[in-house]
Amino acid sequence: MKAAISVDRLSKLYRVGAAGDRYHTLRESLAGAVRSAGRRLRSLFRAGTSAAGQAAGQAAGQDDKQALWALKDVSLEVQPGEVVGVIGRNGAGKSTLLKVLSRITEPTSGRVELRGRVGSLLEVGTGFHTELTGRENIYLNGAICGMSRREISRKFDEIVAFSELEQFLDTPVKRYSSGMFMKLAFAVASHLDPEVLMVDEVLAVGDMAFQRKCLGKMDEVSRSGRTVLFVSHNMASILNLCRKAAVLQRGKLIFLGDCEKAVELYTSGCSTAAGSDVNLSDHPRRRPGSPVMLGHVRLLNGAGQPADQILCGEPVTIEIDLDPACGPGEHHIGVGFDDNLGCRLFTVGTYLTDSLKDSSKNRRRFRCELDTLPLAPGRYGISINAGSRLFPWTDYIDQALWFEVVAADFYGIGRLSAPDCGRFLVRSHWTTHAD
Repeated sequence: MKAAISVDRLSKLYRVGAAGDRYHTLRESLAGAVRSAGRRLRSLFRAGTSAAGQAAGQAAGQDDKQALWALKDVSLEVQPGEVVGVIGRNGAGKSTLLKVLSRITEPTSGRVELRGRVGSLLEVGTGFHTELTGRENIYLNGAICGMSRREISRKFDEIVAFSELEQFLDTPVKRYSSGMFMKLAFAVASHLDPEVLMVDEVLAVGDMAFQRKCLGKMDEVSRSGRTVLFVSHNMASILNLCRKAAVLQRGKLIFLGDCEKAVELYTSGCSTAAGSDVNLSDHPRRRPGSPVMLGHVRLLNGAGQPADQILCGEPVTIEIDLDPACGPGEHHIGVGFDDNLGCRLFTVGTYLTDSLKDSSKNRRRFRCELDTLPLAPGRYGISINAGSRLFPWTDYIDQALWFEVVAADFYGIGRLSAPDCGRFLVRSHWTTHAD
């Protein structure tokens, strides 16, 4: 069986800081060619061969510094009916790959073969004309996907019902909110029966109910035998929808295979702050636009020593220092524990307890003590929020620190905790009663 998507040594080069090309007249082109030839002749007379070679080397070096390979020698095959997740950090080349496959941009080198009608949802409202109404854009998008008017009309009622925008159907889409735009765009892309569907990270625009609806529709599309490429930073969605995943890193394909192994590789590579003592002042995972309030975090084991490995059930302490530049105030801290997929497990914070009796207006160090860490063996992250009474939660750092929970005799029965006990370990007391 021939692959639905074949990619062979695909590369895409961008020039950093390069302005977009503009069109030149024939007169400008001829004049430029004459000037260029004149400059070359003058350079031959004014400089020796060695000097010219050195200058050429410098120019090549400058070109290398300006070159950004969004994709570099990427090769992969996707079989008909496969649902493949594409994951990687921001700037890894995920969106560029989908844009090349969707023929939105041309590759610098390499070859791509697509078999079947392609539908893509890469950005909110891709292919929509803002001056046209929602109704007109449904037909326009269908035509772009290669469908006849009769085919679109047959699916029209389903598209409108899914988008939940019937009352705004004859309104120009330039008046739609970003959420409405996305609803209509996804409804069109998912209902026009493409053999190959490409979806970028656009579902985050909608509300929670519509996100669940979209994921359900994608699951339905995948089970119908169509080929899907799905880009997302939501690892839970990747695991639920996909059986295979491709991991991109700095434009290169570093893994293609089992979805769970791909997610594990991705999450381990994103652990930029593994360790027990982490400087937060210039942390790479600080939310954009957040003021710097958090300065340092330390993870201490039951013996009060810094550790990045904690035993199941062991006491644990988190120490957080504010940044020296953070002004005085009645500051508050929240700490969230996340699993390796980024899903929140539980939260502790100064605002969730009455144990913080200190009424000082200049709190600089916070210390949170957990009598028992109830987590099963695995890899976990700590996300930290900081704020004040007047400006709650102004500094956010996702997965500021990563640590490992190591198996131990949590239940005191002479055996290590079983790996199938779930994420949380809970001690319980049992009694029996006669009938």
